[in-house]
Amino acid sequence: MFYEPRNGHGLPHNPFNAIVTPRPIGWISTRGRDGQDNLAPYSFFNAVAYVPPQVMFASTSTKPDRDGTKDSVANIRETGVFCVNIVEHAARDGMNTTSGPWPREVDEFQQAGIPRTPCRMIDAARVANAPAALECRMTQIVTLAGEANFMVLGEVIGVHMRDDCLQDGMFDITRFKPLARCGYRDYAVVEQVFSLKRPGE
Repeated sequence: MFYEPRNGHGLPHNPFNAIVTPRPIGWISTRGRDGQDNLAPYSFFNAVAYVPPQVMFASTSTKPDRDGTKDSVANIRETGVFCVNIVEHAARDGMNTTSGPWPREVDEFQQAGIPRTPCRMIDAARVANAPAALECRMTQIVTLAGEANFMVLGEVIGVHMRDDCLQDGMFDITRFKPLARCGYRDYAVVEQVFSLKRPGE
């Protein structure tokens, strides 16, 4: 099968998200100038550079009360900071609850029963028991083609790692089983890993 996205795919559901998979989930926490906390998951998310460490996430929809975007991007525009919380398998239900189209005055931490704690370097809350959290300073927001598509880039200025996820000096993802987004309504969980040496090593 071949299709041009501009002409449609002819399938019951869009296959694009099922092709580009699995995708890590950035559970983005922000705080508006009014002090309102927000927590929302984004599967268009990844690390993009080592030195300095940088990440990105993209928001691809809008809310009627946020002037052409969603709460996360609107808050970052106001404050210039955000935190990426890593999602473990055990937090799947809470993460899913925070994905709802809640009004801006709804506190998703409270709505989903997610414990929070203050970030150290930025004015925002983070998920208290997340396996890891990356405190970020926004470097740019890029407007992408299409309606309400924004890519947020940020420099990681603070890193939290849960102590039980460290094993022999390494961050062991099998200790918490990270959740990944697949296509449609599907998710995956990383339960085992393997290593490959690069040529010449």
